Amino acid sequence: MVNLTATLSTLITANHILHYHNVLDAMGHVSVRNPNNNATFFIALQQGPATVSGLPDIGEYLIADGSPVNGTVGGYAERYIHSEILKRYGDVNAVVHSHAEDILPYTVLNIVSVESMYHMAGFLGTNLPNFDIETVYTKDDPRDMLVNTPRLGAALATTFGINTTQPTSPLHTTVLQRGHGFVAVGASIEQVVDYAYYATSNARVQTKALLLAGAVGGGVKYLSERERGDCRNMNAWIVFKPWGQWVWEVERSGRYVNELGTPVLTG
Repeated sequence: MVNLTATLSTLITANHILHYHNVLDAMGHVSVRNPNNNATFFIALQQGPATVSGLPDIGEYLIADGSPVNGTVGGYAERYIHSEILKRYGDVNAVVHSHAEDILPYTVLNIVSVESMYHMAGFLGTNLPNFDIETVYTKDDPRDMLVNTPRLGAALATTFGINTTQPTSPLHTTVLQRGHGFVAVGASIEQVVDYAYYATSNARVQTKALLLAGAVGGGVKYLSERERGDCRNMNAWIVFKPWGQWVWEVERSGRYVNELGTPVLTG
């Protein structure tokens, strides 16, 4: 049995890291599959990530339908993003949903897409999908852009595609959401935090490169397909290096409380 306290301590600190680095606003969220029960997952209750501090702030939900279990009351309306992705991909154990402003412009532009700019963002791959919720609305759905039903969550989950060499894994690590933000997935909390951070960082770099190119002329040279693939392999094993620094940063910032203690570094 995995030490559940250690898992939830890591989840709390993940909320703090993503808030500290402006990846999550007050509405963003990160989840983790229950390591001791493949049928449930954990995610903060309906509160900002900076305020998550202990067990009373975390809910447990069924992966099958997103319903609360074990005394959990309420929770994020968009928890179905997490439940449907975890249901569809057995190799995914953690999910981040973000409204990061650095990425949002790329979700509404038809003339430019997110591209891997440098080696830490090779995991973005090629042809990053952009989920348009308008394509799956029924006539009775409110057009509030929220993925707040299992049906909408399942539609978003399918946008990640299937890795044909490993069908329990998604083809993409990251999916944009038109007019909403993005979702990143990973095999661990540490990995998904890394992907969410560097997806946001990559968008900042791409915006600056495009602005410079427009100002002085010329184009932008993105990573090649081969470079993206090889960098993605590198990204997958190096995640614990930035994680250790990020834990150090948030614990010394004086801005956050983790009643469960410092996460144990497992990498």
